[in-house]
Amino acid sequence: MHDIQKMKDAHKILKEWSYEFTPLDKGYTDKILYVNLSDNTLKEKAVSEEVKEKFIGGKGYGLRLLWDATTPETKWDDPENEINIFSGPIGGITQYSGTGKSLVVSLSPQTDIPIDSNAGGYFGPFVKFAGFDGIEIQGKGATKDIIVFIDGVNHKVQILEAPLEPMDSHELAAILHEMYADDDKDKKNISVVSTGDAAGNSLIGMLNFSFYDLKRKEARLKQAGRGGIGTVFRNKNLKALVVKIPGVKGNLNNVVDLKAIMERGKRFNREMRELDDSQAEMRTKGTAHLTNVMNDYDLLPVNNFKYGNSPEAVKIHSDIYKEKYFTQGMPDGCWIGCNMSCSKGVDNYELRTGPYKGQKVLVEGPEYESASSLGSIQGIFDPEFTIESNFYCDTYGICTISRGTIMGFVMECYENGILNEERTGGLKLNFGNSDGSMELLHQVAKGEGFGKIAGKGVRWLKKYFADQNWGNPDFMQDIGMENKGLEYSQYVSKESLAQQGGYAMTNKGPQHDEAWLIFMDMVNNQIPTFEKKAEALHYFPMFRTWFGLQGLCKLPWNDVEPESNAEADEPAKVPEHVDNYVTIYKAVTGKPFDKFEMIKQSERVYNFQRIFSIRRGYGLRKHDAQPYRAAGPVTVEEYESRAERYDKQMTDLIGVAPEGKTTEEKLAIHRKYREDQYEQLLDAVYERRGWNKNGVPKISFLKEIGMDLPELIKVVEPLQ
Repeated sequence: MHDIQKMKDAHKILKEWSYEFTPLDKGYTDKILYVNLSDNTLKEKAVSEEVKEKFIGGKGYGLRLLWDATTPETKWDDPENEINIFSGPIGGITQYSGTGKSLVVSLSPQTDIPIDSNAGGYFGPFVKFAGFDGIEIQGKGATKDIIVFIDGVNHKVQILEAPLEPMDSHELAAILHEMYADDDKDKKNISVVSTGDAAGNSLIGMLNFSFYDLKRKEARLKQAGRGGIGTVFRNKNLKALVVKIPGVKGNLNNVVDLKAIMERGKRFNREMRELDDSQAEMRTKGTAHLTNVMNDYDLLPVNNFKYGNSPEAVKIHSDIYKEKYFTQGMPDGCWIGCNMSCSKGVDNYELRTGPYKGQKVLVEGPEYESASSLGSIQGIFDPEFTIESNFYCDTYGICTISRGTIMGFVMECYENGILNEERTGGLKLNFGNSDGSMELLHQVAKGEGFGKIAGKGVRWLKKYFADQNWGNPDFMQDIGMENKGLEYSQYVSKESLAQQGGYAMTNKGPQHDEAWLIFMDMVNNQIPTFEKKAEALHYFPMFRTWFGLQGLCKLPWNDVEPESNAEADEPAKVPEHVDNYVTIYKAVTGKPFDKFEMIKQSERVYNFQRIFSIRRGYGLRKHDAQPYRAAGPVTVEEYESRAERYDKQMTDLIGVAPEGKTTEEKLAIHRKYREDQYEQLLDAVYERRGWNKNGVPKISFLKEIGMDLPELIKVVEPLQ
């Protein structure tokens, strides 16, 4: 047991600041909480009308502040780098599902460009209710660990030395909910942001955002996983952020038309009740319902994306998670009022390894991405390995997606002789080796052994292995599933050219939250031409960007669809739900708005982020290149596992007869064709997005969308 009072007594207040509370008006306070850990500055910053109009909220605010705070030369571990956490104007309403997201922005240790990541939990909305649109954190703390406490009850902020609390997130969140609550009922009014030991010993650290589960009586965690923001957090000597508010009730956003929001919320809640069981099973399986679906369509990453399915995947069917592991009949929402109930959990799981061996814990998820990254991508089909890995990744502060894609690469290198037991410090890391994988996970957390290397990421590992002359750099480039330094998330894109673009043309790196087009492209053949693919790769990234400006979760948009959606003109867009969001935005802000302005809002921020990357020396066509494993078969084994498919494609698509050719010759023919197809896609998408052939936004287009800001023109003008 932890002595919480002793921990609290050891706190040393470095700075305390009282502020004048500003209630929300139409979703905004128009104030930002600025924290500088180098000199312990605490102050509020006003939001200008131009920033509000052009950047909206969420990651838009985060990116604008980060641009202003850094130079093209700023490194991720410089004090000038920031961690910016914002909700958005819609964020925090409780009358419609999926409005509790926090958007986090920083310069990434993995990519060296701005990264944005989103998380559930209560932190972002609670900061709004405490009186600020969000928090901007700059500087570096002293050698001792720091907690920043936002007291929205007494309207003050403290920077505290906090030397005694444990670092691992499942313990720390529980302690801080207990420490800052007046009583058990008050625990629900607190949210904590934390990471773990691994974040300080790797480049793939993530952040945990807490919410208190009243049914379970436990602090639970949701993750902002991508790009190593947890590593930045620890580099700043941050142990935690804590926010406390008096409570959540009624109309804290002070919206213009609450009745309109409630009407749309009731309509969506009815759809969830009546349609979820037949469409997505989110309330019983969460996103893990995708595991068997992806396997059925040859889209589940197996053995480092070599294959898209496996006969062993029956062992990780979503029914097994539902019937054996996930606790049923719980509300399971990660924000108040959300009816999706998709934050599934495994209660009372007894750990088999590591520092908490023998303890029974609550494990969050696993969600689909973790079921793949902590399972099939490593050739491991054991739910208990996945659940245990998921727990330790969360509490150690490791991104599960990056961790899994790194392991897929490491295991394929091991099987090809690039790695061996001498180079891994005695670890056997062949596909399917769960013991070796688990031991390496604990090494990453401790910064020991091969774990010191494995936590650096695929881009770093490719260069390191090549520098050691351990393997062929071209082969490692082909199988190393990263783009821009960020590891791929968990879908096989070989047979979907649109999804290849949806991954490699992203601003931040290959993450599915920007464009998920596999079913439209590969299964339903709804976008057969380059023109249609380009239209989809314009619309969907822009539409999805809008969620990140508002503080919204994407799942309520299309994971459950209205009964009439199949008859809609553009069913993939789920137009009735788009209209819900248009109605809600107008009801919150009182501003004129339609589905076209929604896209324009996103275009402004999307192009700003692209130019931000260009300012840092990236963001050009060459940076949108993809590893060939994302586009086609790399190895003889890979080709021959789908020989009938690939031979047919040679005949039907390429116009070359496969007869009489070796597998190596067929591989080369496929590669030339697929790489050319991707280059044509780049041309089509860039044209549709208003960019030149090098991927640079055209000045004429920036003027058209109202983003011809002098600082942006200065960056792009030499590249027109």
